[in-house]
Amino acid sequence: MALFNPPPVASKTLRVLARLLAYPDAELRDHLAPLREALHTERALAPQRLAELDAMMAALAMAEPLETEATYVELFDRGRATSLHLFEHVHGDSRDRGPAMIDLAQTYEKAGMYLAEGEMPDFLPVLLEFTSTQPPREAREFLAEMAHIFNAIFSALQQRGSAYASVLGALLELAGEKAHPVQLAAEEPIDTVWEEPVVFDGCSSKGQAKPGQPQPIHIVPRAARARPSQGAQA
Repeated sequence: MALFNPPPVASKTLRVLARLLAYPDAELRDHLAPLREALHTERALAPQRLAELDAMMAALAMAEPLETEATYVELFDRGRATSLHLFEHVHGDSRDRGPAMIDLAQTYEKAGMYLAEGEMPDFLPVLLEFTSTQPPREAREFLAEMAHIFNAIFSALQQRGSAYASVLGALLELAGEKAHPVQLAAEEPIDTVWEEPVVFDGCSSKGQAKPGQPQPIHIVPRAARARPSQGAQA
């Protein structure tokens, strides 16, 4: 008879990972010690992954702040392969992105969470804050829905030799997946990547379930959500 390990309680760990993926400002650097303590207290991750994250946080603490911030912007804001806005990897600039954003924001609101001004619902740190409020099984299912996106970002970060790959590896671990690299297409020059599409070309949906029709994506756990609760800081 097969035995299945229940998913670990990882609410604090998810909030720490969300913070580590946010802009590395002075507040983050001031709270690296309690963030590390939260990871080790909860023990939701394997020892090797914890060691990787410890090394990453130690490097953040020792690096020049301006250099750290510039590296973050260069890594996550210049090109789609490492974008932390998940719908960039699903919808790109297609018209389906707007309805998907609304759908995800409504998912947060049903759980009693509301976006701050300027926050985008598909920004990975925001999504992890929401996931941290869910029961362990629902949280794992929710992360598993996005594991293919995590793995693509993980691979892109590995190719760049970035320590941030450890954070995506941790997310894959919490999703019940194995972190392994995937084959990625070469990135286009940045000017080409962000070039405005031809106005009437639209977005191809060939090869999808209903070609020629909008293809909204619903990142919602299959299990029933828990009662609404407010997120807390790690």
